[in-house]
Amino acid sequence: MRKVAVYGCGMNQFGMYEGGLVQMMAEVSLAAMDDAGVDKVDAVFVGNMGGGILNHQTGIASALVDCLSLYPAAAMLIENGPASGGAAVSAAFMAVASGLYDTVLVTGGEKMRTVSPWEVTDFVATLTHPEAEYIYGITLPALAGMFTRLYMEKYGVTAEHLAKVAIKNHLHALHNPYAHVQLAPVMEAILGSEDALVVNPYVADPLRFYDLCPVSDGAAALILSSSEVGNFKKPPVFIKGIGHATDTHTVHERKDPTDLAAVRLAAEKAYKMAGLGPKDVMVAELHDPFTILEIAESEEVGFFPKGEGHLALERGDTSLGGSTPINPSGGLKAKGHPVGATGVAQICELVWQLRGEAGKRQVKDAKVGLAVNLGGFGNNVVVTILAREE
Repeated sequence: MRKVAVYGCGMNQFGMYEGGLVQMMAEVSLAAMDDAGVDKVDAVFVGNMGGGILNHQTGIASALVDCLSLYPAAAMLIENGPASGGAAVSAAFMAVASGLYDTVLVTGGEKMRTVSPWEVTDFVATLTHPEAEYIYGITLPALAGMFTRLYMEKYGVTAEHLAKVAIKNHLHALHNPYAHVQLAPVMEAILGSEDALVVNPYVADPLRFYDLCPVSDGAAALILSSSEVGNFKKPPVFIKGIGHATDTHTVHERKDPTDLAAVRLAAEKAYKMAGLGPKDVMVAELHDPFTILEIAESEEVGFFPKGEGHLALERGDTSLGGSTPINPSGGLKAKGHPVGATGVAQICELVWQLRGEAGKRQVKDAKVGLAVNLGGFGNNVVVTILAREE
């Protein structure tokens, strides 16, 4: 198996994009190609979940190839829910590692602000089981609310812990020019003021407005290639391990609904492939559309014992300057969550961190990074480990 590295990254600021979906993807793809110093690729892998539903557009991968005049490059669309981006990176990795292709463009993108928030919520809810969950009105925030309540009762997590996740990630995002939300909320504004229920209303008890990520447009792109090809502008950041695992479609079929088994199993596979462990990871991007998931995932990937992620948060371990910085980009919570782009954007952030190009959010001397891209409510998970080699 050939060694595979990321040589180029491109990303736009998440938020509201006025142009079309393919135009947005083309812009970040050109940025990644320029970053790597390439003008052609063998294949294009696109991560997108909702182009057909939200934008009335299918055939996105071939449209992107045409827009960039990259033909006759192979083109493939990867749809894997909110883990579409991570799955596209995984597919591209396998293509390059196997020798099928030498250099591949991976682009993830989503335009979600073309419809109302209610329509977006319903669109994402189509991830749930059609007969066992969706027809009863279940949504992802509803699942997250029930998960949070159980986690609070079982492990002593409080609303203040959730607020600390939100505040930490918003503070990190102040240093990320690509982040959708760039503000610095304080604990009093989230929890303590008389107007708290106005500025921070309940969405799915006990989750409130500041516990959820924004609805975003956005795109990100990567250039993957074999280290045998050579002649790139930037030094390689190697993909050392990828783990992919699934769990039951319906949450109620799990023995313990607070157990994100697919995250744990995907991480174990990625660690084994990389020959590394949790203590080797110096920076992480965890999938946090809801604040509770950062805490839970930090435990499942082995950073902290089960039920102690919120204690590590209290100590400041997960902040910039802490022992295990999590989501220096601002995470989905503040950076935004255009679902098809998220997994690719996480890898972009880690590459910038490992290159030492993250500016004021830089984790000092970061050499190993880990990303968790979560599909559904933990039923399809991709974990990726990257490393800078001296």
